[in-house]
Amino acid sequence: MEIQFLGQNGFYFKLKDKHIIVDPFITGNPKASNISADSLEADYILLTHGHEDHVADAESIAKRTGCTIISNYEIVSWFGQKDIKGHPLNHGGKWNFDFGTVKYVNAIHSSVLPDGTYGGNPGGFVIYNDEICFYIAGDTALTLDMKLIPLTCPKLDFAILPIGDNFTMGVDDAIISADFIECTKIIGSHFDTFGYINIDHDLSKKKFEDRGKELILMEVGQKIEI
Repeated sequence: MEIQFLGQNGFYFKLKDKHIIVDPFITGNPKASNISADSLEADYILLTHGHEDHVADAESIAKRTGCTIISNYEIVSWFGQKDIKGHPLNHGGKWNFDFGTVKYVNAIHSSVLPDGTYGGNPGGFVIYNDEICFYIAGDTALTLDMKLIPLTCPKLDFAILPIGDNFTMGVDDAIISADFIECTKIIGSHFDTFGYINIDHDLSKKKFEDRGKELILMEVGQKIEI
């Protein structure tokens, strides 16, 4: 599976020939100036929570492509008032889509939409089909609920975890999270976008390596195969 990093917690990938975008924050992100939100294809947009740096380009992409937004009930309802299709989920629930199963899992963070509307409880997604299984944590603190993922989902091939600290887990807590979810291949997210969340790349990778894990830090716009 090919994955492209769109910056912050934004990712683009294809599953079963479906184009999927996670948390698009492109237009307002100076570090993503090499990406055009207007050029991205989308069948689905997954939104972990309502903060501007996760939903900024969701409306424009959805209206241009006619895609479906997958998120919690409150966020899907908010976009529904803008005549955008959506599929609502809530914690612990899952649904079988044409690209695979999506399970909505707990995250510890806050959530409010750009106009101040309550954004519901933030979450993460476990996505799986007969080819792959991965976890997108979204913005979250370390939580014992992560231990439920190996008990309720197929074995993870990789996970996307926030590592920037200050607003989310930092590197040290993300390593513990990787233990909880029983996953050794981690793609970092929510780092270096602005001053509060700058990280030391070499030190971060070494900390993961010392614990028998791989931390992948992608450049904005970079594509990799998993």
